[in-house]
Amino acid sequence: MVQGLLEQILNEEKLNTWFEANRGRQYTGELLFSTVVELMLEVVCQLRASVHVAYRNTENISVSVTSLYNKLNGMKTETSAALVRYVARESEGIIREMEGELPAILPGYRTKLLDGNCIEATDHRLKVLRDTRAGALPGKSLVVFDPELDMAIDLFLCEDGHAQERSLLDKVLLTVMHKDLWIADRNFCTQDFLFGIQERGAFFVIREHQLMPVVELDERVFIGTCETGDIYEQQVMLKSATDITYTARRIIVKLKQKTRNGDDEIRLLTNLEKDEVDAIKIAEIYRERWGIETAFQRLEGHFNSEINTLGYPKAALFGFSLALVAFNLYAVVMAALRAAHPDVDIKEEVSEYYIASDIRALYSGMVIAVDYHDWSIFRQATITQIAVLLVDLARTCHLAKLKKKKRGVKKPKVNVQLDKSTPHVSTLKLLSGNA
Repeated sequence: MVQGLLEQILNEEKLNTWFEANRGRQYTGELLFSTVVELMLEVVCQLRASVHVAYRNTENISVSVTSLYNKLNGMKTETSAALVRYVARESEGIIREMEGELPAILPGYRTKLLDGNCIEATDHRLKVLRDTRAGALPGKSLVVFDPELDMAIDLFLCEDGHAQERSLLDKVLLTVMHKDLWIADRNFCTQDFLFGIQERGAFFVIREHQLMPVVELDERVFIGTCETGDIYEQQVMLKSATDITYTARRIIVKLKQKTRNGDDEIRLLTNLEKDEVDAIKIAEIYRERWGIETAFQRLEGHFNSEINTLGYPKAALFGFSLALVAFNLYAVVMAALRAAHPDVDIKEEVSEYYIASDIRALYSGMVIAVDYHDWSIFRQATITQIAVLLVDLARTCHLAKLKKKKRGVKKPKVNVQLDKSTPHVSTLKLLSGNA
């Protein structure tokens, strides 16, 4: 199924045509964009241990490894982000054709979860990094996640690892559409961002930042209780950076348990109408923000999303972008399983970890065993045909082999001190009780 999606969405002809239309001033030369993507996906999906290993095992590459790294180091961030958007659009069309979407968080609105991700520190391979022991940050990103499709639909990249996430919000605003519902943490609670969403006929549920200027228009009123605490509501006035005012709602959740930062209440700002969405539902909606946190954990757990040997910002961000591409292809596979097995809660029952493990174990042998021309059915298929193919394949999957293993209750950690007089013990004696 994954290989079929690669042949459908990222086949050589289609991908190189896309690159020519989106490359700007970047040149192709002797190294095709499709070859770079194919090679890097092997690293991202952990089929190869490193870029150099993948290079040595790629047959259709005629340039030196230095030329490959030069290509990666010069990959524009606009191209990397555009590739994620392209794959997301193609994947969305297939998911909707299969009717494999998850239930909408708020029917009638397109929910978008926004969060930032700082690419982890890289190795000190670059000359400019060899004289410092500080962590080398190659860049940051903002990811837009669609919980209904369970995939990343947009990406905004910055090469400066010290840049604030808010510096990218102007670009995010350009993508806001009518009837969007944006959910985000307090880092993104700025006057311009909230007003920009309001101005475009979209909606937000965003945690209030303590520096956000808010004018209270009435007293807070107790509404009810949810799983995490008591809920209050009040009407407030917000304004843009140019002093344009508008009314909004503040939802206050008095928590039963404090957050890890010591907060005993969470304040949410929203422009959703009271007669359409009540305060308790808004509090529940905000909890869905953890969906993107979980997505980042899945991304890190199943893929090599942050290749720490790629020190140059453009290369590191390209690697992260391709991890999102692979993540989205897996999302299509999960959607096909949902469509093929409607009586099974695929998200709760099927382990993406086991899916990724199977692919790593079998992929190389499958590529050798199956002739290139046999994949033409996927390359030439329409969206409707590819949807039917994927659902038919999904029906043959043995879900019991992919079933998640539910973790039991964690045992309390025992703080054991090292006895310097006994630096080693015999495991056998301990097991037999003769230690």
